[in-house]
Amino acid sequence: MQSLLRRAHPLSSTAEQVKLLEGDRAVPAFAAKLKEAGLPALAAGALDVMQVNVGKLCNQTCRHCHVDAGPDRTEVMTRETFELCLAALRKSSIPTVDITGGAPELNPDFRWFVTEVKKLGRHVMDRCNLTILDVQKDLAEFLAANEVEIIASLPYWSGKDTDAQRGAGVFDRSIAGLKRLNALGYGGRLKLNLVYNPAGAYLPASQKSLERDFKRELQRRHGITFHSLYTITNMPISRFLEFLADTGNFEAYIEKLANAFNPAAVPAVMCRSMISVGWDGRLFDCDFNQMLDLETGFGAPRHIRDFDEAALAKRRIVTGRHCYGCTAGAGSSCGGATA
Repeated sequence: MQSLLRRAHPLSSTAEQVKLLEGDRAVPAFAAKLKEAGLPALAAGALDVMQVNVGKLCNQTCRHCHVDAGPDRTEVMTRETFELCLAALRKSSIPTVDITGGAPELNPDFRWFVTEVKKLGRHVMDRCNLTILDVQKDLAEFLAANEVEIIASLPYWSGKDTDAQRGAGVFDRSIAGLKRLNALGYGGRLKLNLVYNPAGAYLPASQKSLERDFKRELQRRHGITFHSLYTITNMPISRFLEFLADTGNFEAYIEKLANAFNPAAVPAVMCRSMISVGWDGRLFDCDFNQMLDLETGFGAPRHIRDFDEAALAKRRIVTGRHCYGCTAGAGSSCGGATA
C-alpha cells in the first residue's frame, strides 16, 4: 500500500489517487450506496455559489491539505480566466462567490477580482489561512473595506494542536490575525467564521459542541469573537491520502466513512448548490472533485467559457468513494455540517 501511494504522489498523478480510491474492496461505490438507501443519483439544484479556486500557491504547507498547496506551486489563475468568471456571473443569478486556493490572496489579481465581483452586487467569501494577514500588511483592511466574509482555518484553540497540523508558530500568527480582524469589525458587523479539521483519521466531533468550546476558549484566552465554527471532515485526497497510507489507516478510514454514511446528510451536500471553477477555468462539481481531476460530466459544460447556468443547475454529479467524506456522520461541506 505504501509503495502505491509513493507512486501516487499528488504532484505527479491524481489518476493514481482515483484508482486507489475506486479499487475493488468491501466498501461499495458511492452511487450504489445512494441506491441502497433509496436515494436517486446525486444531482444539482439551483446554483447559490460559484467557488473559484484561484491557484495552489500558498505561504503554508499543511499536513491535511487536499489541494497540496504550498510555496512551490506555480498553478495560478490568469486575468483572462478571471474575466471569464466575471462574464459568467454577469449572465447568471448566482448570489455568492467563494474564493479559495492555496492562499487565494497570493494571486496577483485577487484584489482586482474581489472589487469587480462586488461591483456586480455579489457577496464575496475569502477562505483565509490567517497567517497571510501577516504577509500582506494591508490585506485585513482591504477585506473589511469590501465587506468580504472571511472563512478562516484554525485547527484548534490551542497552540500545540494547531502547530502540529500547520507548522511551528502558525497558531500565534493566527491569533494575531484574528485580533486584528476583530479590531476591524469582524466577529461583529462583519462575518468571520472559523473552520475545524480533525488532526487524524477520525470524524469531527459535534459542530455545536466544538463551536461552544472554541468560542469559550478563544474569548477567555485571547478576547477573540467570531460568528460560526464549521467542522469539515478530512477528505482522503492528496496529502491526507498519503498520511493515511503511510500510517496504515487507509482502508480503515474509508470503511469508517462508509459505515457512518448518513442519508440525511445527502440533500445539503455542497455540490448540489455550487459550481467549482479550477485555476485553469475547468468546471467541477466541488473542490474535492477538482483535486482529483474529476471534471463535470454527463453532458454538462466543462469549462467556464461554456458556462450555462440552466444546464449546470440540473447536472448529474460525478461521484466516487471520497464522497463518503461529505455524507458521514453529521455531514461535511464548505459550510460545515449538513445534517
